[in-house]
Amino acid sequence: MYRPDLFIRRLTTAPHHIRHLAGVLLALTLLVTASAQARTLHFTADAESSQPLTIYGVVDPPQVYPLLADFHRRNPDIAITYHNLETLALHARVLQERDAPRADVIMSPAMPWQYQLANEGLSTPVDSPAAEAWPSWARWRQELFGFTFEPIVMVYRRDLATRMPPPESHAELLSLLRQRSAELSHRVVTYDPRFSGAGYTYAIEDARISARYWDLVEALGQAHSELETTTAAMLEGLSEGRYWIGYNLIGSYVQDYVAEHPELAMVVPKDYALVLQRLVMMSRNAPHPVAAQRFIDYLLSAPAQRLLATQTTLGAVHPAIDGLGTAADLRKRLGEAIRPVQIGPGLLATLDTLKRQTLLEQWQQAFKNHSTHADGPLADPSPLPRAPQK
Repeated sequence: MYRPDLFIRRLTTAPHHIRHLAGVLLALTLLVTASAQARTLHFTADAESSQPLTIYGVVDPPQVYPLLADFHRRNPDIAITYHNLETLALHARVLQERDAPRADVIMSPAMPWQYQLANEGLSTPVDSPAAEAWPSWARWRQELFGFTFEPIVMVYRRDLATRMPPPESHAELLSLLRQRSAELSHRVVTYDPRFSGAGYTYAIEDARISARYWDLVEALGQAHSELETTTAAMLEGLSEGRYWIGYNLIGSYVQDYVAEHPELAMVVPKDYALVLQRLVMMSRNAPHPVAAQRFIDYLLSAPAQRLLATQTTLGAVHPAIDGLGTAADLRKRLGEAIRPVQIGPGLLATLDTLKRQTLLEQWQQAFKNHSTHADGPLADPSPLPRAPQK
């Protein structure tokens, strides 16, 4: 979700080398303020002999601005065009353009779909020391690189605690749904795996990790839980009081939103926490391969990763970067509970037609005859009622 006010505040507290670009960036901000769905951002080259760089990405404007600004400062001869897309739309566009690619760089958090593109030969190796040195668990060959570290979280309304204990784990959420199903009817929200690539990925990973996952899905269905297609929609419903608990939201988006909405609290599940990575690759036959490699090398550099940790909520992967906002810090705090989605052939199995059909049929069975928010507006969008006085 684009938040110009939050972006402007970040600029004013950013290091000097980013602040001095504030005039340019604020001008760009004004261009997108009129529409939260702005899709294209431009950074004009300062040099006379410029080279273009076209990026297809799934990173919201407040998160991507600091990266693009810093890269542009370091590479003023590159004219950047950034297209902000939804996950499945990006995938479809890349396939459509496979014989004549328009994008130099592609980055997306829909890990199975991104891996599929690379596996089908639509990526090209990045031959550089930075690519070769990148942690093996965060890359596939030298073609696909995980450059962020983002936990999948739960969110609840703080006033929920006046009625019942907020869940701190998947097991506690299951217990709460079973014990308070009627009270939580239509008040829990999660991704709809039928219409969300991210939601489907989390469903597959949850089913792989937890033996009780399908018990949880059944409990979600029994409680008439609502299904949405974006984290932004879930957060909006939680803030308005239509939902009380959100399950499997993208933590990097939640962190900023919760900071501005004190009525909400974020929980990284203590039994296990899925972690996604945004995967970046250079297109096969990229129109501007030199600029593309420079950008990917930048994303894998210590300065860019430090910026990710301090100026965004996307999380840094670089092993030399520690402190808040890094993979090292999250691993230190949660230990074995951290479960990063693995980059490898297992992601392709996620997209197997039969496996997908089986999972979605199980979901639909759990929600059989239970209406969801996607079917129409809630009849009673009232906020959380007060607990009865003793």
